[in-house]
Amino acid sequence: MFSFFLVAVCKMSTVTSRGNTEVVSARRTELSDASDIVSLFSHLTEAVFGRIDVTHLLEKSNLALTLCNKKNEPIAHAVFLDYPNWNITDQSDWESFLHENCSNNKCTPLNTLFMHLFVAKEAYAAGCPQEIVRRAFITVPDLEFILLFIPADKNLELGMGSVFEKMRTTPISVLNRTFTLFACPRHPYHPRLYVRRARLEDYDDLMPIWTRQSETLKEIYNECFVADLLEHQDEENQAVVCEDGDIAVGFMSLCSQIDVSLLQECFDLGPFHGLCKPHPEDILQMPQKPRIQEDEDSSNKTSQETESVSPQNFEGVGDPEATVQKDGASTVSHTAPDDGQVRHCKASAMLLPETEGEDAFRPVYRGAPNAFCIHLFYIDEKHETRSLDFLHYVFKLYPDKDFCVVLVPHHMPEFHLIQSFVRAVPSCTSSLGRELYVFHRAGLLKSFNVRRAMTSDLCGVKMLIKTLSLSESILDDLKIFTLARRDPDGIPVQAFLAEVLDQIVGISVIRDEMDIEYIRSHYNIEDFIHFSHHQPEEHGHLYHFALNPVFHHYTKHFLKETLRLAHKSSLYYPVYPEYMEGKFQSPRAHSLTSALHYMVPVRPRRQIVYPLEELGINAPSEQVSKDQLSYALNHINRKLILDSKASVNTRIVVVGASDVGISFLETLVFCPHLKFNNLTLISVHGLPGKDPPGSKHRRFLINSHCFHDEDYAQMSLCSWVNVVVGKMTGINRPAKYVVVSREKKVPYDYLVLCTGQKYQVPSPTGADISKLPTNSEVTRKWPQRYTGKVPSNLFTLSDKWDCLKAARWLQENLVGSEGNVIVYGNTIDTYTTVEALLSLGINGSCIHLVQPPLSSSLTCLNNREVESAVREALAAAGVAVHPDSVLARWDEGTDPPLISCAAFTADTSPFELQCSAFFSFAYRTVDYETFKAINDACLIFDGRLVIDSKFCTNDASIRAAGPLTKYSRRYCPDEWTHSNFNSREIGFELAASMLNLFDPTSEPYSKPPEGTDRLIPMYRGCKIKGGILPGGYNYLHISKPEIPIRLDLDLAPCDHGTEMITGEARHGNYFRMHINKYSMVESITCFSKEPCPVSNYICLYGQHERLLNDLCYRWNEGQITDLYSYFREPWSMAIYHDRFIDLQKELRQILVSEQVPVPPPEDAEEQSPCPPPLREPILCYLRRHRAHLPMYAPARTDAPPTAGEATAPG
Repeated sequence: MFSFFLVAVCKMSTVTSRGNTEVVSARRTELSDASDIVSLFSHLTEAVFGRIDVTHLLEKSNLALTLCNKKNEPIAHAVFLDYPNWNITDQSDWESFLHENCSNNKCTPLNTLFMHLFVAKEAYAAGCPQEIVRRAFITVPDLEFILLFIPADKNLELGMGSVFEKMRTTPISVLNRTFTLFACPRHPYHPRLYVRRARLEDYDDLMPIWTRQSETLKEIYNECFVADLLEHQDEENQAVVCEDGDIAVGFMSLCSQIDVSLLQECFDLGPFHGLCKPHPEDILQMPQKPRIQEDEDSSNKTSQETESVSPQNFEGVGDPEATVQKDGASTVSHTAPDDGQVRHCKASAMLLPETEGEDAFRPVYRGAPNAFCIHLFYIDEKHETRSLDFLHYVFKLYPDKDFCVVLVPHHMPEFHLIQSFVRAVPSCTSSLGRELYVFHRAGLLKSFNVRRAMTSDLCGVKMLIKTLSLSESILDDLKIFTLARRDPDGIPVQAFLAEVLDQIVGISVIRDEMDIEYIRSHYNIEDFIHFSHHQPEEHGHLYHFALNPVFHHYTKHFLKETLRLAHKSSLYYPVYPEYMEGKFQSPRAHSLTSALHYMVPVRPRRQIVYPLEELGINAPSEQVSKDQLSYALNHINRKLILDSKASVNTRIVVVGASDVGISFLETLVFCPHLKFNNLTLISVHGLPGKDPPGSKHRRFLINSHCFHDEDYAQMSLCSWVNVVVGKMTGINRPAKYVVVSREKKVPYDYLVLCTGQKYQVPSPTGADISKLPTNSEVTRKWPQRYTGKVPSNLFTLSDKWDCLKAARWLQENLVGSEGNVIVYGNTIDTYTTVEALLSLGINGSCIHLVQPPLSSSLTCLNNREVESAVREALAAAGVAVHPDSVLARWDEGTDPPLISCAAFTADTSPFELQCSAFFSFAYRTVDYETFKAINDACLIFDGRLVIDSKFCTNDASIRAAGPLTKYSRRYCPDEWTHSNFNSREIGFELAASMLNLFDPTSEPYSKPPEGTDRLIPMYRGCKIKGGILPGGYNYLHISKPEIPIRLDLDLAPCDHGTEMITGEARHGNYFRMHINKYSMVESITCFSKEPCPVSNYICLYGQHERLLNDLCYRWNEGQITDLYSYFREPWSMAIYHDRFIDLQKELRQILVSEQVPVPPPEDAEEQSPCPPPLREPILCYLRRHRAHLPMYAPARTDAPPTAGEATAPG
């Protein structure tokens, strides 16, 4: 196998000035550095750079660098943008301006940045400029020139003058009178490396670098290996080195013999013509068959049928000045299979039953191999960003090959060389254990130009996008731009093309983002930009983006140029859910953007459920509160363009689309500085969230409220996660793969098991009811695992797909008939199922609720008043309830087996019921096939899969979480398991515990205090369950994580706290709130005829009663008669806001640091004023979020409001 390694040991630099030597390091400048930057301003700063708003400049910068000393104190800052630092010409036209005014100008938007600011401590002002420009050239490998305009009557300081040299202008230049242009070339500070054939004499230079390599590489190759490569070179196996000052600083071993057929089996190489030469007998045509299930809306996708990169179109492209194609032939590959596109197109790389998966079409390539590979590569860290210099030379060594490929182990970080390569799409079941990266020789061309589209470009664009599924939509939008510059709604449209030597290789189409207030209020976009520094017209909406894969590494530059030429600072790209196919996107279809790989997914914001009628004119604007189709938002801005995310190729396989599994994937996907390329989900039904909202089958099961349809739509996990549809039936720990549906093998580096527990098919006790047995005689045999053939009219509902299947069966076979439906079990899901059956139109007299004996005295609702109302509703609907009954037997009809009659034993006498459908909720446990796979893999299983406090099983590469698991007995956990906690929080903590394995920037965990490693972690998130119970009652219960106990026993202790109950359950207005002894909200129970604002009530959990407008005081005074109305009052809206927790943290910090006294109020009429240190943060919070909280009166300038006025206006 091929192996690579890049030295990644960070080195410090030294800066010398005025006899002072300082060891410095460089980092990206942050907005928090603004005050430090201003403090370094001198009298010449404004003269050279003009009047500057530092915060605004940093917000709009492409690159901002800070030099720090050993104490991490900033000593110098520089800011670079892609247009001139003075308003000399329009930012979109500076290139032509330079060509007109400067002689021998080689500056292009690809290789040039402009310095907009440089400041440094006076003692180091002479030495810092050299270091900061050197760092800029290292950070941006394509950068060749840094330009600086200064007024003609000003001069550069000594340090800057030694870095920049004056550019020669033309005789007619307008610059001579007003400005002077200075340039800093790359060569003196970070020159290109000289590459040549390796010689045996290079061994002494290379060995010091080799000795710094990882132990992994040394285990594969001994110290003599490099010497053997140097000595035994031939036409097929060659070695090259790069030099810096006649010293070899990097080594690359090459081989032209590769197993192309193996790579074709393990990767999708269609865009690269299978890495083979074209041949007349190539079979490239895909049969026109219905496409397999997809996880992305067809209007959000490009076709996977891509034409390959035809080698003859790029013959002779061995150096940057070569032509793109031979004899003017047009390029035939115009899709960009980068990682973003891969995640979309391959997101549903699922296992299909029987024939479809096996008969998937694979192109057949008859031509000779057209690629060579890099066998071994390493380079000194100081020169790593110049790794691409090797390729100019090595392509000349293999003039008949058009592709260079590298195979990299999954666990190895993506080093700088392969960041310019295209990552090939791997198969989910590939067992090669390597990542494949591909580079085409034409990618060395530097004549990559971006310009506005013109009418004459239509033919070239049509050739570019002819293989895309939405090519017609792209062409239509391009025609709109060329003809009217606006779409039919009057929104400005702009289109840009990427050219290489006059050939169109890319296209982007954007519109002005007209819904920016909605985006700001519904997504955490302010994690990435500060809105106050961006004008409304600077926000753009990306509709189309396509780029030839040969030039994949120019994607960021293409986006940067799109922003500059369009005068935009940010771009947004939405991904809509699958169920919107053909409904919303047809008139405004978004083509799949191959730039998604470089954009950041933006987390959605929790929304307040506003009582619009109560608020009246104080309700927020329609832009904030309107209902709109939910979508996943992706974003890019100027600051992010040159900021690289760390790629993680480690294969992480998640088994089970449970709440825990989805939360785990969500946390990884939304990690802004990491890009996970190999996330795979194994699930029987794929990703959730595909069915339209409002489907009646959703009512069958209780809802955990961890995720809703909007959440799934706003995550769009299908854009980032490969999905394998099937069931885990085996785990091979030594070989590290999962067996799916007894057929396919899915390899992993880390396996995460989150299958949860499922309702099981009940096994009848077999009691002979003719002998009139009672429960006491038969329950000792119950429950047992059922091993027979499952009757087709028996349903065990564990997820939405089971519910959908049952609902369809009922509508086809039972609705409208008089057949009996038996619901068997004593969990809360039996009640929601009965209500769902009634809502489907099944007569209540045909429904029989059979309840087995309880294993404890704890009931599923644990509230006598609510239980009484439910029993009344069941009786009113005509539903028969049979308590304390155990299934004895059922009679099956002909094949396929159907339950026609079921018999039960009871405490008194047995009974028999005719049966048309049987729903079982008798008991829930780990699925047998899951148990067998775990047990056969020798993972410790003790009723559940055993884990430690860090989610680890007895295999270091296998994690597990959720109801599937239990803590090891060494923790003495009693009854505490993950089932007692919030599943979404568990998934987040699971991901957080693993992130340090992949994040190169993460700090190592501090060692926990001695003895705490034997303690069970306690999570704080509330447990939630809600659903619709018989009678149409909306039920919601929010409680702390706990081992459940009977409510009457919970109320018994004298320090229980305060119980607040308004309304009555039978009237459908019951609201119960428990305030514990610490005056914190500990549980909430709602039982209402009206839907509950669940997300609002969740925000009340854990809050102090004083924060809830002195809740206990008002309750004791009898001022509260309806808690539903109380928590709809305007004062409560701020508590429901998603940023309220940040305000709480800020106020708590002030209270702790300043010891602010907050005495309690003596009575309701004499409120204490808000202490001055707390007043300003509260008012600032209300001002900042006024769009969400317009019901709060703005503060008066003449008299600061009191705390009561700030929180309860009117």
